[in-house]
Amino acid sequence: MFNDIGPLELVTLVLLAVLVFGPEKLPKMIQDVTRTIRKIREFSEGAKEDIRSELGPEFKDFEFEDLNPKTFIRKHLDNDELGLKEIRNGFDLKKEMAEVTDAVHGRESDTSASSSSGSASSGSSGSSTGTVDMTKKPEPDERPPFDADAT
Repeated sequence: MFNDIGPLELVTLVLLAVLVFGPEKLPKMIQDVTRTIRKIREFSEGAKEDIRSELGPEFKDFEFEDLNPKTFIRKHLDNDELGLKEIRNGFDLKKEMAEVTDAVHGRESDTSASSSSGSASSGSSGSSTGTVDMTKKPEPDERPPFDADAT
């Protein structure tokens, strides 16, 4: 519960408690707080047992930690019944990003070379390679090249 409290912070909290409640009232306050925490734990355990008994024998292995969505999904997807690992491995994001980068810079990648050669024969771009050099500034009287994929 208090895994992230360091020794200096603990000493500071104790000193603050002594200053606020005083040395004569502090033991009584600690007893009251521990009694309240114990009652809350007993109440929550009783509520859990009531819920388990009401759910019946079908839910005897029900854990309340499963109500946390992260743990529920992690528990049910560890066995990988749906084949999600195969789907995840089927996407090659680096390859896709390389193709997009090549297209932006006007270079042809291995997979887009065959698809762009078909579009080059259709005459949709002005160059013979099927790509349009968007970095080249057009002449003042010349219209910029039309890119059918961009519209």
